[in-house]
Amino acid sequence: MKRAILIVLDSVGIGEMPDAHLYGDVGSNTLGNIAKAVGGMDIPNLEASGLGNIAPLEGVKKQDRPLSAYGKSAELSVGKDTVTGHWEMSGVILEKPLNTYPNGFSKEIMDAFEEKIGRKTIGNEVASGTEIIERLGEEHVRTGYPIIYTSADSVFQIAAHEGIIPLEELYRYCEIAREMLVGDWQVGRVIARPFTGENGAFKRTSNRKDYSLDPFNKTILEYVKEAGSNVMCVGKIEDVFNKIGVTHSVHTKNNLEGVRETINFMEKDMPGLIWSNLVDFDMQFGHRNDYTGYYNAIREFDGKLPEILNTMKDEDILIITADHGCDPTTESTDHSREYIPILVFGKSIRAGADFGVRRTFSDIGKTILDYLNIENELYGESFLKEIQ
Repeated sequence: MKRAILIVLDSVGIGEMPDAHLYGDVGSNTLGNIAKAVGGMDIPNLEASGLGNIAPLEGVKKQDRPLSAYGKSAELSVGKDTVTGHWEMSGVILEKPLNTYPNGFSKEIMDAFEEKIGRKTIGNEVASGTEIIERLGEEHVRTGYPIIYTSADSVFQIAAHEGIIPLEELYRYCEIAREMLVGDWQVGRVIARPFTGENGAFKRTSNRKDYSLDPFNKTILEYVKEAGSNVMCVGKIEDVFNKIGVTHSVHTKNNLEGVRETINFMEKDMPGLIWSNLVDFDMQFGHRNDYTGYYNAIREFDGKLPEILNTMKDEDILIITADHGCDPTTESTDHSREYIPILVFGKSIRAGADFGVRRTFSDIGKTILDYLNIENELYGESFLKEIQ
């Protein structure tokens, strides 16, 4: 029973790409800069796996006999966000970036949205999610007007207090926005950002929900499903692909729950693909420039890695990677244009194999389909022969 497990450590990049200057990300190195900031990382399991063999990381020794095959990948698509990264892994290459709105959304868009939801809105600016609810939360509670904001990514985010706009109503607003924001108004994701609490102590909840575009071409999820196998998604993976190609899904509230649900799928006798996203690195720490919290989250995952490896079955392969960077040591609170690390484990995998620097994240998807013996026309080049 062949199975591939793909775990995305959201935003755990490993150094700026050559075109980082085009994105304002010169000097970004999520793992490398965190390692320096904390005086060296203590992550023994990732160290033994060969993470330090991919790029120099303070405190992480290069291994003569790492437990995994290893390498890193550049991003071929134009962009540095969640949708772009995950889609590229699945075989979708974006030659044009998804629309961004650095000056907020147009009056035409906002007028249409307000008419459809029957309420005025506030905000409509580029902002940090935690900062904007601190600043506009009281006005929202007083008026009932949802808070609209965006970022450097292609997102339309709607924040609302759960006691003022119930979750189902907030989700309905997001569905309306998703239907609107296509074509010339296109955005990659519409995101529900509910919060609770009182003025001065507002706090976002775990009831976030993402509404993505349909992928622009056939993905590994569809190939695996059409081959009669299972596509088991953990975290926001189902949302990123708008449920297309998904057979089983579970949403999670934090990294530890994501690991637990991944292991639950691994314990079942279900062939196919398990694809998990662990979002805390990015959402809780990267965007908040909290390098200490980010490091603690890496250590937390490191502590769970042996359990994940011990749960693997004989014909499993496990790939641990990322989707972009989000360096918490820089002034920016946005994603960063970085290489992603790739660690591959399994009884059939030649530990210590170095498959170098890949041209596109899509090589990951191509390798997974190659391993599962699924014929495909996915863009990219499998590195399976280099690691077996």
